[in-house]
Amino acid sequence: MTVENMVKLKQKLITKVYIELDKFTMEYERQQKEFQEDIEGFTTEGQHRISEAQKGYSDSLEKERMKYQKNYNKESIKVLEEKVMENKKKYEDFCMTSTVEMAIVPAEEVVILKKILQKETLLRNATEGELNHLKNQMEEMKMLEASRESDISKLRKMLEDEAHQKEKLKGEIARLQSQLLQLGSEVGKQTKQKCRRGGFEKVAGGLDYSPPFLVKHPQQASGNGEEASVAKLCEHGGLQKILSLLESENADAQIHAVKIIANLACEERNQKKIVEAGGLTSLLTLLKNSKDETTHRIAASAIANLAMNETNQDLIAAQGGINLLSMTAANAEDPQTLRIVAGAIANLFGNDKLQIKIRDEGGMKALLGMTRCKHPDVHTQVARAIANFAKCESKASIQGTKVGRSSLIVDGLLPWIVQNASNEVSLVRHDIEIALCHLAKHEANARDMISGGAMGELVRVSRDCSREDIRILARETLISNPAFQPEIRRSEQNNVE
Repeated sequence: MTVENMVKLKQKLITKVYIELDKFTMEYERQQKEFQEDIEGFTTEGQHRISEAQKGYSDSLEKERMKYQKNYNKESIKVLEEKVMENKKKYEDFCMTSTVEMAIVPAEEVVILKKILQKETLLRNATEGELNHLKNQMEEMKMLEASRESDISKLRKMLEDEAHQKEKLKGEIARLQSQLLQLGSEVGKQTKQKCRRGGFEKVAGGLDYSPPFLVKHPQQASGNGEEASVAKLCEHGGLQKILSLLESENADAQIHAVKIIANLACEERNQKKIVEAGGLTSLLTLLKNSKDETTHRIAASAIANLAMNETNQDLIAAQGGINLLSMTAANAEDPQTLRIVAGAIANLFGNDKLQIKIRDEGGMKALLGMTRCKHPDVHTQVARAIANFAKCESKASIQGTKVGRSSLIVDGLLPWIVQNASNEVSLVRHDIEIALCHLAKHEANARDMISGGAMGELVRVSRDCSREDIRILARETLISNPAFQPEIRRSEQNNVE
């Protein structure tokens, strides 16, 4: 199969993956929209019905209460009942005595008594009718209240059903997120495959620097295909979706998303897209808020990748990245975390515009703290940071913007530099040798270097270093600094003797 066919096949596969991604994304957005509309509809309807029921019930009770208070309260009913009983008793007494008295009562009085009796009878009937009416109304109110409670129970059940449906949809959303992560992992796999095929980038001092997810490799036949896939990922909002997972409450999803961003950040052409999409800010926020060291390590790795670009270095510093990396180093326990943080700081130390900010925000203190770790990989990155800083500081001194002793000496790193000038790890040793050369260029550092043994190490480097370019640089530095001349002559005399 030719290279062209392989490229076409890979592009077809990538196109198929992104078609599936589009489908999942559209389905997710559609379901989310439908779910939101259903929830809003049910919520509005439920609230409306509950409000109407409560309002109707309250109005009915208030009307009846007012009516009862206005016409017949308990006291008036009691008075009526007493009056009925009194009239009834009078009527019975009247009936008992009517036969005896009939003979002696005049006809006019009989008529009057009959009228009174009729009135009392009518009043009694009216009172009893009103009492029955009130009892019926009370029964109706009880039935109405029961009906209202039944409606409220139904509405509550509807809300519970909606909550259950919401949980079900959340599960579906989680499934779609998982599928998105799976698609994103394809990008990571492609990058890792290229990592295994490619080499590492050269950085300050000509040293190989290879923290996790930070690689630089030559363009190969598949380069255009991957570039197109990354561009398509960004065009279709895939990068933004991956960045949104950095805020996920699911720790596994969050870590996986950080790994994808870190892998993408290995490529310089992807770094601008990541920063423009808010990736740098999200990574720094994650570094600030997360309590998990694994998350810190991977986020620092992604930041280290982005810090290979000078523009990104300025952005990292402007957003408090130096301070966050320093705090991460102070809290880290795993040497690999320290190694990656030291690598990120080393990249920032190579920016001569950040020298003052690095010291003010604890970068130098963090570097000094990391020297206590005995892991050789940590020492490699610390030495690279020192070499980068010494080189920038030397440049500033030549330009006249830096006066006085080196910050490396002031902040107490000189003993570690001298101690590791003969380190058995060549990367550490050569970076320290370069740092000594830059420190020795300025007379302000001479006294400390002589008393601290650094000058003796520099003399040894000028004679015994395995790299010719460093030997030459060490000799030129020793000759150019007048403060070292007496010590050089004394050393030569000792060698002769």
